[in-house]
Amino acid sequence: MPKVTVNEDCTGCEVCVSTCPVVVFEIQGDRAEPINEKDCIACLLCTTECPVNAITVEED
Repeated sequence: MPKVTVNEDCTGCEVCVSTCPVVVFEIQGDRAEPINEKDCIACLLCTTECPVNAITVEED
């Protein structure tokens, strides 16, 4: 299962929420949180589309 991390650079723009095909992210407060990390398929769309490079996905 991939490890999904959102760092402090996240602006809560919701690009990851709308891009993720398996709904890993949810906006909580003013930033994205990986609430369904177990569903991540490591497609890396969130990392490539994030405008501030706040997301990392590491394969186990």
